[in-house]
Amino acid sequence: MYMASVQYIAIEVAMLADFPVNPLNDRIQWEPYKTHGKISGMHRSEDPPKKRAPKQSCFLGVETCAELIWEGWELGGEYTKSLILKNVHGKLQKLTFRPPVSKFFNTLFPQTIILSPGTSFSLPISFRPLHKCEYVDNVEFHCKEGTFQVSLRAVMLYHALELPDSVQLPPCAVQHSSSTNFLFRNASKLQTGFQWMVEPPFEISPVSGLLEPGEGRKVTVTFKPQEALVYQAEASCTFGDNGESSCTILLRGLSKYPHLQIISPGQEEGCGLLEFGSIAIGSSLEKHFEIYNPSLVSTSFSLTRLRKAALMESVFQCDVHEGHMASHSVLKVPVCFTPLTVDSTSVEYFSLTCPGAVSRDLLKVTGSCIGPVVSLSSSVVDFGCVEEGVEAMRIIHIINSSSVLAHYQFDMDPGSHSVFTLDQPSGTLPANSSLSLHLRFHPHHPITYHKRLACLILHREPLFLDLIGTCHSELLKPAILHPRHLYVYRLNLLRGLTCYPPDILSAMLAEHKLQLDENGALLFQEDSSEDTALSKQPLSKPRAMEEYFHKNSTNEAEVDTYESGDPNSFPMHHVTVRPSELCFNAGPASRSVSITNHTKGKLTLLWTPPADSPFSITPLTCDLSPLKSTAFRVAYTPKQHNVFNAAELECFALYKVLRDHQQTEDHTLCPPWCLTVRVTAHSFQPGNEHFIPCFSLQHPQVMFPALSQVCYRTVLLQNTGDLPIIFRLDPEECPAVCVLPPSGLVPPGSHQIFTLRSTPAEDHPASLPLTLQLNASPKHTQKLSVVSVVEQLRVVVEGDGTLFFRPTAMGSCSKRSLRVRNLSRVPVNFYWRVCGSDQKALSVQPDSGILQPNESQVQTWSFTPLEEKIHSMKTTLTFWPAQTPDCKKSRLSVKIVGLAAKGSIQADCSVLDLGEVLVGGCKSFEVPLMNSGSSAISFSLTVLQSITAPHFSEEVLQDPSALEIDTMKATIPARCKLLIRTTVRPARKARYCWTIRYHILNASGLVVGEPCSLCQVQAEGVYPTLEVTDVRSSGSMEGLSKLQLWRLFSLDSLNTYLHSDPSPPELTYRVPTRHSLSRCPPVFTSTMLDFNFSAAPLGADPSNVLLMFENTGSIHVEWSFLLPEDQQIELEYWAESGEFTPTELHQMKVQDNRLFSISPRTGKLQPGQQRAVQLTYRHDFAGIYRLPVLLKLSHGREILLNFVGVTVERDRRYIHIPSNRHVFAPVAVGGFYPPKQVYELYNGGALPLRYHVDISPLQQLQKDNFNHPVLQCLNPDGEVQPGHTVTLDWVFSPLEAKTYSVDIPIYVLEGDSMLVTFEGYGFDQRDSVPFQFHDGYPAVPGTQKVALPGQVAFLSEERVSFGDIPVCSRSTRILFLTNVSHSDKILYSWRFKEQDDKQAVEIHPVSGSLAAGESAFCILTIYTSGSPTFYQQDLICEITPEEALAQYQIELQQWELEKEREKHEFTITEKDLMQTVSQTKPTQVCIAEQKPPSETQKYKTLPPIRSSSTEAVLEWSNARQNRMESKVQQQVGRRHPEPPHPVLLHLGVTARSHSLLEYQSHFPSHFNKHHIYRSLQPKLSQSRSNESKLSSTHMLPLTNGPERDILTYTLTSLLRSLLDDPQFHQALQNASAEPVPYFTQLRPASPLPFPLQSAPVAQAPCPVENPCPDPQHTDRPVTVKNTQAQPEGECGPDPHQELHQELRMKVQESIRRSPEFSDFTEEILLNTLQNLMMEAFLGELVLTARPRIIALPPCSARRNSFGSRRQSRGPVESERARNQQHPLVTSPGPYKPTSVLLSNLDRQSSNKASVSSGSEVQLECVSELEQERNPWRTPCSSISITDGESDQELQAFIMMRNQVDKDTEEWEKLNYDIHTLKCARREVCARWKKILLLLGYQMEVDLLLAVNKQSILRNGEDIERARELLHTVCEESSLFPRGVEPNDRYLLVMDRLVSLDSAEDFLRLAKEKYPRTEL
Repeated sequence: MYMASVQYIAIEVAMLADFPVNPLNDRIQWEPYKTHGKISGMHRSEDPPKKRAPKQSCFLGVETCAELIWEGWELGGEYTKSLILKNVHGKLQKLTFRPPVSKFFNTLFPQTIILSPGTSFSLPISFRPLHKCEYVDNVEFHCKEGTFQVSLRAVMLYHALELPDSVQLPPCAVQHSSSTNFLFRNASKLQTGFQWMVEPPFEISPVSGLLEPGEGRKVTVTFKPQEALVYQAEASCTFGDNGESSCTILLRGLSKYPHLQIISPGQEEGCGLLEFGSIAIGSSLEKHFEIYNPSLVSTSFSLTRLRKAALMESVFQCDVHEGHMASHSVLKVPVCFTPLTVDSTSVEYFSLTCPGAVSRDLLKVTGSCIGPVVSLSSSVVDFGCVEEGVEAMRIIHIINSSSVLAHYQFDMDPGSHSVFTLDQPSGTLPANSSLSLHLRFHPHHPITYHKRLACLILHREPLFLDLIGTCHSELLKPAILHPRHLYVYRLNLLRGLTCYPPDILSAMLAEHKLQLDENGALLFQEDSSEDTALSKQPLSKPRAMEEYFHKNSTNEAEVDTYESGDPNSFPMHHVTVRPSELCFNAGPASRSVSITNHTKGKLTLLWTPPADSPFSITPLTCDLSPLKSTAFRVAYTPKQHNVFNAAELECFALYKVLRDHQQTEDHTLCPPWCLTVRVTAHSFQPGNEHFIPCFSLQHPQVMFPALSQVCYRTVLLQNTGDLPIIFRLDPEECPAVCVLPPSGLVPPGSHQIFTLRSTPAEDHPASLPLTLQLNASPKHTQKLSVVSVVEQLRVVVEGDGTLFFRPTAMGSCSKRSLRVRNLSRVPVNFYWRVCGSDQKALSVQPDSGILQPNESQVQTWSFTPLEEKIHSMKTTLTFWPAQTPDCKKSRLSVKIVGLAAKGSIQADCSVLDLGEVLVGGCKSFEVPLMNSGSSAISFSLTVLQSITAPHFSEEVLQDPSALEIDTMKATIPARCKLLIRTTVRPARKARYCWTIRYHILNASGLVVGEPCSLCQVQAEGVYPTLEVTDVRSSGSMEGLSKLQLWRLFSLDSLNTYLHSDPSPPELTYRVPTRHSLSRCPPVFTSTMLDFNFSAAPLGADPSNVLLMFENTGSIHVEWSFLLPEDQQIELEYWAESGEFTPTELHQMKVQDNRLFSISPRTGKLQPGQQRAVQLTYRHDFAGIYRLPVLLKLSHGREILLNFVGVTVERDRRYIHIPSNRHVFAPVAVGGFYPPKQVYELYNGGALPLRYHVDISPLQQLQKDNFNHPVLQCLNPDGEVQPGHTVTLDWVFSPLEAKTYSVDIPIYVLEGDSMLVTFEGYGFDQRDSVPFQFHDGYPAVPGTQKVALPGQVAFLSEERVSFGDIPVCSRSTRILFLTNVSHSDKILYSWRFKEQDDKQAVEIHPVSGSLAAGESAFCILTIYTSGSPTFYQQDLICEITPEEALAQYQIELQQWELEKEREKHEFTITEKDLMQTVSQTKPTQVCIAEQKPPSETQKYKTLPPIRSSSTEAVLEWSNARQNRMESKVQQQVGRRHPEPPHPVLLHLGVTARSHSLLEYQSHFPSHFNKHHIYRSLQPKLSQSRSNESKLSSTHMLPLTNGPERDILTYTLTSLLRSLLDDPQFHQALQNASAEPVPYFTQLRPASPLPFPLQSAPVAQAPCPVENPCPDPQHTDRPVTVKNTQAQPEGECGPDPHQELHQELRMKVQESIRRSPEFSDFTEEILLNTLQNLMMEAFLGELVLTARPRIIALPPCSARRNSFGSRRQSRGPVESERARNQQHPLVTSPGPYKPTSVLLSNLDRQSSNKASVSSGSEVQLECVSELEQERNPWRTPCSSISITDGESDQELQAFIMMRNQVDKDTEEWEKLNYDIHTLKCARREVCARWKKILLLLGYQMEVDLLLAVNKQSILRNGEDIERARELLHTVCEESSLFPRGVEPNDRYLLVMDRLVSLDSAEDFLRLAKEKYPRTEL
């Protein structure tokens, strides 16, 4: 942006300083510029202004300032500055100076300043201002080397600011802002204040301020767009003292909508997905997603969570909440997942929004939590029987089989207060590990021991371990307890039999009230009717967590649960202890503990405290009767102060009968019950500070599910310090939550697992407080927040509960998405229910599933209607909590509406024509399918193929489909278009037609209904085509015509082959490929042609041929000319064979020497494109050279072209014949005039030659055909110049309908002979063979399409075919020769072929010049002889540049002058002088007479005495003369200038003449188009007979011998003597000056067919005898014409005049029938047309311009020209017309010369012209007046009487026009008004007639419009009605044009329509067809 301003400043300064600056340079070099004058304008620069000393410049060795500037001046003051001049040159400088011109600048008086090297001079210059303006002047210094100037300027101080032109702000997002800074500076030396003004959304700061001189200030521009637009505003800054000045800066800003994308690893419908997977409880995992800004603008964003349940815990943490994103930047956002609940799935949604955006992006974050999986190696540990005082040990393994760290804790006394001890009662298990635990059993009493030990697992339900053992003493040996007894005990417990002692059970078993099951457990008898307590229903097995809480609970409600009858409740406790926990917080103390027996038997209670425990119990043992209680005293006696103590005291209760094993049976053995009392205490003295606990609690917030059922949670308390911690939870603080254990001690480094139980309720507060007291101090507490609230299930459906389907086609399927979200804190199960009647049309996927808390799920609904109607359906969503499947279910209804409709699809185009497609290639296109219905349609496509091939076969039907469709099945939405990508791959050249059909698919993808047609695709498989459209030659082939080139290169055959199909072998290699190992590659094509480059002498210019190739097909074509070396695979040297065949050697020579070259050799042409290819043959070696070249079209034809070139030695005479076989055109048998045909011979050598055709075979052929000349050669001998062509004339006259063939030798004098076979075909006209018309070789192009290099002249046509024309006729064509050069003038000259007879083809003008861009109008004429002939002639136009010819003439003139000068010049050398001194004899020798000895010996040989012919003598003399000239040139030392070589243009002329009878029979419609010169017929017939006679009696040429030499010598002598005779020369001159004798105009003619009478002839005037026209005779036709207007009968006819007129008519008729008259008329007409064309060509006549008629022709002429039909004028007018015709005045005698007749014709035409010009106005006036006076006499259908206004007005105009002079401006205006009136009348009549035709009056229209003087009005009422209707027509329609009023004529017509009841209809149609328009 800033650099742009700098560039602008640089450009401005450069324009002012007159030196170029490149505005594209980023860095502009500020260099001093040398100029004088004033530089003004505002400069914008980047750097702040600095005071700089004026830069010194060096002028002619003097260093000084380039200019002096005065600033800050005041009026009336004088200011002086010094101009320092320093000589930096090495020499002395003398300076003079011119002082300033103006009076405002003054300096010293002019003087000479002398400056030595290195010295300086100070020139003071004073400035005295008188006006407030700028002053400019200069001081001019002069020195020896030149002058230089120093500019003087006085400038005024203005307020000026420098600032950039525009400021481009960074692109900005909508509702964002961007800013940039720019610097503006006070460029003046004045203090300047400024004030900025700008419109929103731009802001500028600071808005105003004050700038000191040179001070710059930075301005901040802020851009705050509110819409996405391109903003451009001008900020205006007013500055100056009072804000009088202002400037603007353009502010540009681009605003776009911001758009951010969330890039996540997964994707779900409508949002991104970030899955954490399964994460272990207590651990965290961090993952990232990316925010990408794809827009061009930076934007801010906010990342927020979607709304969720209020009490839902957050397990996903994202620290990025907002930020700013640059354009195309990516931000990585971390998300941390820390799960809190095992076996739960957490889902959260993050919403990404940015200000100004039109949409938002969602991210779904999900993860699940897994907990540990811990198990014990055994559930029972049996210590067996242990003697009293002995310790037993067992090992058990605890196993963690999960990948999660597990915390475990056994609920037992960590010390020695229990008989069962564990070495590691708590700890952690790493993932996938196990731990060995050592259990010890140390009994104190001889009883059985059993303790069910709970192993607490964090976040899992506890594990239970049964510890059993038996202790025997010497006195007591109870029954040994085994694990099977535990199993039987649990069965009995579930059956409610354990509350009875074993003795009672044994008795009942003995009484058969109980029985044993298969497991050995007790079972009630079915017919037992004992106490209800025994017949209770057995209990089910409880959960582990419930058992754990039941084991440690002692509430009254729980004691009596057995009596409630709930099968899921636990049985009552057999023995309970109260309280179960004791706390001693005040030092030594004692508490009582009560134990209650709930069984039916007597119990024994045994306590097992250790001896060193601070806790003691009294008594230790006692017996307890059934259903009784007893008390014990627990005392705390600490061993030391300030310690924490805790213990779990054990008491074993067992049936007393079990102590004696003799009283116990095995199947009634019952294990003891272990009772525990938790005791905590401390011995801190009052006033002592308790230990500060170091702990961690996971997690302080406990969240229970929002379900009304018992739930459990675990919390971990870790002791992180080195001191024990005692804790206590008061259960009374929060009755709704039960915690186990409520108190205890945590050793250092250990942990405690709390288990919480609660039943959420609706009336619970949002958070229940629970206080954890530590170390028995109120100072150390920890609050636990417990959430135990029941919430209603919330499942919402997006929208308003209604789902609408778009219109759907019957059988099709429409899908809609519906999002369902669970806003509850518990997972819910759901399923959708659809009514049975709607299940066929409506379905949903998935129809059931589970929704995690806060999860949103998308269900896809499918609507598949089967009938056309509006479907209104109601569905129900049923959902319930996943943890309580048996609870009450909730429901949500959704209404679904869908419309079923019938559907169809159409193609935009029913027929799609692809045109031509390459066979083997492909063409892709798109078929647009349109669904115009209101429902989407699923369809499948099928294709039917039909092939139309030129050569149809059965295998064509078996071809696979060549049409491939990318998408065969698709769905088109309603009112949409679908583009089906289709590819066509034709396999053969044929016409393909594919029919694309479609089937409608139902929702299952099955076809419904019948197929329907979509469209047809048509294509034609083609091969690439190429065609030669033009051929040109240059170099040695310049003299060959286009027809000869066409034949030499077989271009007709080449084009035929190029348009034909390739054979399968030709497609072996579809593209040019090196495929052969041989130097002569194999040929895969059978098509071979010769490219004959003709012949030329050795060393001649190369033969160049330009072929114009054009792609005439509709596909592109790639072509290549492949030489043998291009097809050969290059081999290593060792792999090549050393032996070459002669053919290979020949080709190697041709290729190595590059005799043939092609440029370019490859190319590609688009359809219709052309490319010129140059073929060149170099004549470097004599001989015939051939080279096979393969013309390869990619994917197309291969044609082998045999390049043939002939190079002739320079001393050899050679005739080049392209072919040894020539076929004449077929000739009909029995014709009287067989046509003359031609055969061409070309001299390809460097010498002229004579040829001779041996006619002996023709004579033999004549003898064989009854002496009938079947074939004749009219010119068997002749001479051909080098590079020219001679034509042999032949006459083929067949005698029979067969093919004639004859071999005729052609001899060349001193050259080789050749044998040519001539063939001719004779046909019978009666056969079916059609007559062959002459087409003029239409294959050869008639116009030039390829230009030669440097060609400046072009012909409009290069070949002119006159076609079939009759004999004795003349045909003409017009050509144009154009000079396309822009500067060069050219000269042109036509060169004709030399012929013995009269020239048949002429062109005019023969020569001329053309300026640059000028064209010549050439007239080509062919004269046919009296005999039928095939005309084939090549006219050559030589084009020479005028400049080159002028240069040649100058050089020739100089050469002649030099030659003339050398004749009179002598050269005297020093040698000659020395010889003169020694011999005293002059030795001056002329250069022309000096002959070196060597040259004398060289030219001493004389020419031969005997000459073979006169031509030889002349040739020898010419050669001698040339040698002499060359010798002179060598002596003179200058070469004779050569004329410029002209450029040749060939014009081929072809025609065929037929005899008159033949032409009239075959071309009857064209016969009248030709003029037959009958005067030439006798001569032509005679010449033809003489010609045939000459051919029959042809004399043989003189042979070489004495007779020929004598004749040659005699004729030579006679001619020389005549040429030397001066009298003969004078006679020739006098003869040319003699007048033409009169008798040459006479010719014999037959006498007139009537006898001549003397009297009439004598009285008749004879204008022929007086060739000059008589002045009186000139007025005679005028008198006659004027008298014709007189009435008949006034003047009778004169009999002598009638006789004279009859004689004149007969003479005139005889002249008209004479051939000379018709020929002359033809000449006049042809010359007239040619003159008109010439005038049109020169621009003097515009043939296409519309003629401007000023004087109208007579009525009859107008009718003939406008109506294209002749009107009958009646007998009177016909007679008048005949009287007006003046007969042609001729001589009565039959022998008047033709010139006199022609002069008479000219005189008569001039008389007629004068009469017509003199009386045209009067006749026209009479005719018009006569018509206008009687306007009613003719029907209205006649155009000439159409009326528009009153007749008096028109008559007045005519009379006024007759009174003024013709061809004046007034006459033209009146004539135009008359014409306008007549046109208006015609237009009105035509409109009336059109409406009457529409009314149906086709037959009566003329009668209705016919009005005459006898037409009368019928009655008053009708006429008034007609008048009203006519007035309405005028007012309400435009039937009458503006300014034209209706007259009484149309009132009569309207009256007739009223009587016919058609007037109203007429009025209606008039209003419709010609409505009234207001201007």
